Amino acid sequence: MTTFVFEEINDAHLEAVRNIYNYYVLNTTISFHTEPLNHDQIMESVIHKNKRYKSFVIKENVEIIGYILITQYKNKQAYDICAEVTIYLAPDYLGKGIGGIALSFIEQVAKEQGFHTLIATICMENIRSKALFERNGYEQCALFKEIGCKFNKKLDIGSFQKIL
Repeated sequence: MTTFVFEEINDAHLEAVRNIYNYYVLNTTISFHTEPLNHDQIMESVIHKNKRYKSFVIKENVEIIGYILITQYKNKQAYDICAEVTIYLAPDYLGKGIGGIALSFIEQVAKEQGFHTLIATICMENIRSKALFERNGYEQCALFKEIGCKFNKKLDIGSFQKIL
C-alpha cells in the first residue's frame, strides 16, 4: 500500500506547487485565474502570516503530487470558526483515492486549529471535485450562477460545507 506524506509547505516546495496550480490555470476552469501565477503570487496564496491557516504538500516517496490547504474564509471576526479548504493534485494522480486521504488529514488539522466548519468553493464543471467533497460528507450550501468567465464560457461555482 502506498503511503502519502504531508509536509507543511515551505520555500523549497513553491516551484512544484506553482507548476501543479498553473496546469489548472492554463488548461481548465477549475481555477478562475486566467494567467499563470509567479513565484511571489503562489507564495502569498500558500504561506500564511496567520499560523492558524495551514498548507501542506502531498508526497508519494519524494515526489510532490499535490497540495492541500485551509485558508481564511472571510476577513471578519465572526467567521473565525470557519476556514476554506482547497486541494490540487497533479493530473496523473487524479482518481486514485488521494483526495479523500488528504481531506481526512486536513480536517484533523482544522480541528486542531479550532475550526468548526470547512467550506470548499468549486467550479460546477469540476465533477471530480464535487464528487470528492460529497463523498467525504460535504453538502452543497450555495450556488452562484455565471459568476466567472473563462475560455469564453460563463461559469457557476458552488459552496460545499462540512461541520467538523
